[in-house]
Amino acid sequence: MTPLTIKTTLRDHQVARLAAFAIVLHLAEAVMPAPLPGVKPGIANIITLYVLHRYDFATAAWVSLLRVFAVSLLFGSFLTPTFALSLTGALASLFTLALAMHLPKRLFGPVSHSIFAAFAHIAGQLLVVRLWLIPHAGLAYLVPVFAVFALLFGTLNGLIAAKLLAADLKEEKG
Repeated sequence: MTPLTIKTTLRDHQVARLAAFAIVLHLAEAVMPAPLPGVKPGIANIITLYVLHRYDFATAAWVSLLRVFAVSLLFGSFLTPTFALSLTGALASLFTLALAMHLPKRLFGPVSHSIFAAFAHIAGQLLVVRLWLIPHAGLAYLVPVFAVFALLFGTLNGLIAAKLLAADLKEEKG
């Protein structure tokens, strides 16, 4: 019997490395204290932004979704409400980033994309919470709080991604 051989490309290895890095960042974030319940800085999204601007949308989507599934399996939360919230946030962010990539590049970059993605992420999650987990109108009172954190962490993550991308560009010209 011939052993099964899977042929991989350099791109496959790049995606795997980047996804692994995003997973490590997500795991590190899990042990950090949250400013409020349900509020996380989303540092793994820095990798998604980096990949989006360094490679392309499809690669960024792979990295983001691999992270969501891998972390849910590592934490034992696959197919739980936590997984549903994480996946919904990731899909909403990716959808928004797919649209944002068509905006003029001279006006919109990693920071604005990160802010858009952060708002989409929390909007998607709040929608799931409202429709499925806590079907109460009082949830709307939390929207401004989550919006402030989305703006704060979206800006911070975007600045970090922009710095990484600038360092890469400088190294390439180098």
